[in-house]
Amino acid sequence: MTDSPSTVSDVMTHTAVAVGRHAAYKEIVELMDQWKVSALPVVEGDGRVIGVVSEADLLPKEEFRTDAPTLGEGARPDLWKAGAVTAGELMSSPAVTVHPGATVAEAARIMARRRVKRLPVVDRVGMLEGVVSRSDLLKVFLRTDEDLAEDVRRHVLADLPAAVGVEVSVTDGVVTLSGELRDRRLVPLLAKAVRAVEGVVDIRVDLTGSAARPAQRGRED
Repeated sequence: MTDSPSTVSDVMTHTAVAVGRHAAYKEIVELMDQWKVSALPVVEGDGRVIGVVSEADLLPKEEFRTDAPTLGEGARPDLWKAGAVTAGELMSSPAVTVHPGATVAEAARIMARRRVKRLPVVDRVGMLEGVVSRSDLLKVFLRTDEDLAEDVRRHVLADLPAAVGVEVSVTDGVVTLSGELRDRRLVPLLAKAVRAVEGVVDIRVDLTGSAARPAQRGRED
């Protein structure tokens, strides 16, 4: 069985394209077009990430192309970026990053909360190790149905003695649990464990069984 991809290091792009602080505006646009990416880490020294320059950082130059912005005190950030010509002037800093040991779910939450499409992957001292994108995170859903079913059997059901009568089938990533579960009160726990398996799209429960009986008190003489 193929192990379930569970960390950023499993799915990230290890060869990351980055630019230095002094990279020119046009160079940044050319690199984005060449590598088909929407953002680039900005690094200095031996590769420490100091920021990220994205398409959103570049667009103000086009937005205000015919209307020269007034760059006075208190001007909006996008107005300042309209006059920027280097990565250091354009970048968003500090960069929103993630560590290689973070789970795929954690990376997805960071992207959603910070509204970014790509995250530089950095080590403990901020050195660039790679980049993870939204499309990278979706790789977990490329696992086969057979692989998912085996993962559920070995890493979920095998650890739950009460699920000895439960059968697993998977179609297009949707897991169906059928058969008998000795204690139906365990259904929420079982469903949560199955959903945690990387690549599961949804879960269907078709289990029979009964609620656990309360322990009987011993006879009193």
